[in-house]
Formats: sequence, C-alpha cells, structure tokens
Amino acid sequence: MRKNLLVVLALSAVLALGVAAVATAKFETFRSGNLIMKVDAGVKPKALPKKNRAPIRLYVKAQSSTSNGTHPPAFRETTIDFDKNGAINTRGLPTCRGGQLEARDTKAAKRVCGNASAGSGKSKIEIAFPEQRPITINSPITVFNGGTRGGKTTLYIHTFITVPVPAAVVTVVTVKKVRKGRYGLRAVAKIPVVAGGSGSVIGFEINFGRKYTYKGKKRSLLTAKCPDGRFNADVKSAIFINEAGGPRTKTTLKGPVRRSCAPKG
Repeated sequence: MRKNLLVVLALSAVLALGVAAVATAKFETFRSGNLIMKVDAGVKPKALPKKNRAPIRLYVKAQSSTSNGTHPPAFRETTIDFDKNGAINTRGLPTCRGGQLEARDTKAAKRVCGNASAGSGKSKIEIAFPEQRPITINSPITVFNGGTRGGKTTLYIHTFITVPVPAAVVTVVTVKKVRKGRYGLRAVAKIPVVAGGSGSVIGFEINFGRKYTYKGKKRSLLTAKCPDGRFNADVKSAIFINEAGGPRTKTTLKGPVRRSCAPKG
C-alpha cells in the first residue's frame, strides 16, 4: 500500500493507516471503507536552499465523497507533525481575534481583519437534511493570523454559508514547536459543526503564506529549506464523524507523509 499525503493547516487533509492510494495525473486518491479523499498539495517554489530557509507558499486541494454517493461524514479534527525544515513566523504580522470573525460574511471579515490575512481559497460544503436532496454551497476561504502567544501560533480559516441560515464557519488551527526527531512543528485543526451536523466539507483549495515588511525588513510567514530532498509529516490523527442521521460514528485515520523537494546551493 502506498501512504503518501501532504496535508496542509490547518488545515484539512488526511492519510489513513493502511488505506490504499491510487495516483492520478494531478490528485492522489485515498479510500477507507466508503470514504474517498482526493488530495493535491505542495510548496512553491519546489527548489529550496540546503542550509538557509527561504520564503514559500503552501497550497492544498482536497475533495471528499463516498463510493455509493451518500453524504460523506464530517471532517472535524486533525493533529499533524511537520518536518523540522519548515517554519512559521508571525512576528510583525497584524493579528485578528476569532470573535471578530464570528457572524461576519467574507466581505465583513476582510473589512475588520484584512490586514491580518495569510491566505485565500475556496470551499465546497454539502448540507444533507433527512429526506431532502443535498444542498451544495460554494464559498470563498480566507486565512487570518491570530498571532503567537505562549509558544503557540493561531490561525483562523474563515468561510461563510447562507443555508440553512447565514453563518460563519471558522476553523481554528494552532501550531507549536516540538522536538521529535525529524519533526519540528505540530498543528491541530478543529472544524466546527456545520448546519447542526448536517454539513460536510466536500472540497477546498487553499493557497497559504504571505510576504510582508516589518521594521524595514522583508519577512515571510512560511519558510523552508531542503537539505536532503524530502519533506516529512506524520498525521497523528484525522477524525471524521457521521452526524447527519443514523448512528453517530467516529473514524480516526493516521499515517506518514512523504514529499520531495529540490535542494539547491
């Protein structure tokens, strides 16, 4: 079995232990029981210095579905350890509080916290109420910097839905340093209940990272180096919960991640 998957922040991608993966031209496809997850992810640029970290952007695309066409379970939480050759630094970047994003649509969120933006993208959410046809909602995603305190960096991934009632969906991602062999960062993402449990994220694209200037110096939110031609990550847990009718089931997936990079210099 093949176990390759790069997951972003918090994001939102998973690798199942013992799950078969079939590579396609653009996506990798992962299956666990009835659940299907297609993921494409990586960093730009791919060629990076061997010794000194350089600015990067992280992109993640994912799609989820079921083999029989039923409503997929909701992705609710993930914990991921990332390669020590990558780093996040929010010093000098404006911050936003989670409370400023609640009950605000995308335009209002940007108006209040636009100077703290750290990434953007789009999401697709499916809402399935009992005995009704599923409703698909397409919404923009904005990532905001919540700042670093007590050794933890907080990021907010904001999107907005209009069905069944207008509501902001704010995923909280916390990142902290760890010392665990190859790994140097641990990210925990918690996705809120959507539409009372009837909503599931079935697709998203995020381009994450930002360059900015602080005290006259150019900085980058994300940096990385490539000393040995690879990036490692370990999905400690990825939790999916069926909350849309029938028995409430919980599935925890986990597994390693490997991706290549191009050393230079």
